Amino acid sequence: MSSIGQVFRVTTAGESHGRAISCIIDGCPPGLDLTEADIQPQLNRRRPGQSAITTPRNEKDRVTINSGTENGVTLGTPILLTVPNEDQRPRDYGDKTIDMYPRPSHADWTYLEKYGVKASSGGGRSSARETIARVAAGAVAEKWLKESYNIEIVAFVSSVGTIKLFADTDAMSTDPAFLSLAETLTREQVDEHLPVRCPDDAIGRAMEARIAELRDQHDSTGGTVTCIIRNVPSGLGEPCFDKLQASLAHGVMSIPAVKGFEYGSGFHGAEMTGSKHNDPFVPAPALDAATQRTGIPRSRLQTKTNHSGGIQGGISNGMPIFFRVAFKPPATISQDQITALYDGSGEGVLAAKGRHDPCVVPRAVPIVEGMAAIMNGRNGKDNGNDKDKDNGDDHDKENERIANERIANERIAIERIAHEGIAVH
Repeated sequence: MSSIGQVFRVTTAGESHGRAISCIIDGCPPGLDLTEADIQPQLNRRRPGQSAITTPRNEKDRVTINSGTENGVTLGTPILLTVPNEDQRPRDYGDKTIDMYPRPSHADWTYLEKYGVKASSGGGRSSARETIARVAAGAVAEKWLKESYNIEIVAFVSSVGTIKLFADTDAMSTDPAFLSLAETLTREQVDEHLPVRCPDDAIGRAMEARIAELRDQHDSTGGTVTCIIRNVPSGLGEPCFDKLQASLAHGVMSIPAVKGFEYGSGFHGAEMTGSKHNDPFVPAPALDAATQRTGIPRSRLQTKTNHSGGIQGGISNGMPIFFRVAFKPPATISQDQITALYDGSGEGVLAAKGRHDPCVVPRAVPIVEGMAAIMNGRNGKDNGNDKDKDNGDDHDKENERIANERIANERIAIERIAHEGIAVH
């Protein structure tokens, strides 16, 4: 499916070498100040061609709001965002061997098996170009979260290959260096450490050198991105199947090239004892008068440690939420690789073509932030303490009716985009 969420719902459309990447946001509250200027900064952080260690594809990635706002204010109706593709080069895929052999570790074979057809240039819907829509929608969700809860979302590169920011990368919740960053790190500070976005100059330079080395060898590498969500009020999320961490994992694991997700103590927690892992509750410090006047909800309690990663029982406890995402090495490398013919009659040699990143994590930072915002937007709107939320069967039926109506409207809009195109000015 190309949609995620029910109350705050995002539907994406577009291919790597098509006319544009688009998304429809349904469920954004009315009365939110919103213009392209609120969305563009995150797209600029994701755009290609930022440095010598990213793809040379030259895209401006300028977003246009086509519906859902009037005079810079949201109407509560579906918001259509479009970003044109301006530097497509389908000729890079003109070699007929691409039609003969599936590229190793790409979606060519699986898409063909499922749909009976695949994009002839690039990865189509499996391309990371699709994540433009996630970043754009995430910027909208993030603005709503900031104004409603003062929520802050900051991500950064924590490893490239075997080069790690923290000495013990497997122990986020017990590492003093990480815990210090979790309290104070800002997005502006992360971007002071370009091109890698690792908040340590020396380690960042080592990461950059490693990526450049592999680029020159026509190879690639993976890495990890760590994300921190601050000022999350207690009570967001649901028990059982819609737990907050499950929602975050759902969104983040849908990002192309993601291979792993862990939050709080993560896999390191499996090595701890209960007496060390339990997070004792303590009274939260008193709020100053300025914070009290904001009307933003705050928890009466906090925990002395945060091995839970800000989530207990699938519901936020008011502490910072933090998680780490593992990205695999990009599959498109220009080395000769052995692969089979589509018809299974033999094998051959294929060297992938096109313009690609030797490591995705520097540009994945705003993508992870975007998905974190989208999934928290969904949970913020779903919060059981929301004063506008009714209870009972009638509410469930109305939600189902609205969801079905949205799906029908989105299908019509996506078909229009696919068959008629959207004029981008």
